[in-house]
Amino acid sequence: MTFEQLKPQIDAITSNKTHVDERLLEICKLLEKHVDHYNWVGFYFRNGNKEELKLGPYVGAPTDHTIIPFGKGICGQVAVSNQNFVVPDVNAQDNYIACSITVKAEIVIPIFVNGANIGQIDIDSNTPDPFTKEDERFLEFVTQKVSEILS
Repeated sequence: MTFEQLKPQIDAITSNKTHVDERLLEICKLLEKHVDHYNWVGFYFRNGNKEELKLGPYVGAPTDHTIIPFGKGICGQVAVSNQNFVVPDVNAQDNYIACSITVKAEIVIPIFVNGANIGQIDIDSNTPDPFTKEDERFLEFVTQKVSEILS
């Protein structure tokens, strides 16, 4: 399924009136099912006023990384930089927190509400260097839709 075909489904999920976590989980399921190189899809959010991220809804292999300090790993770096982070080869990253030996690449896109970075979508891939500019633009669309249900 193409990203353009997924956009209306993202719209439908985010406009649903179910609990926010249920909608976020539905987004994770949709992306993991329909994008072949998305093997783990999840959300991390700022943990209150702490300088750390807390794992939210996700699909994929269980992870021990339920709390990530700002600055640590790819997700922690995005919490500080406020920038997208595309990692074509996780083994080339000094500050990578390994979740699984099968993960080859990662993409993390921040979520902003009223200009503040409140979380991110994190996607791991078991395929080396799979992420394109199209993935990045599509995931920016997803995070914009998510920010609307969180604001």
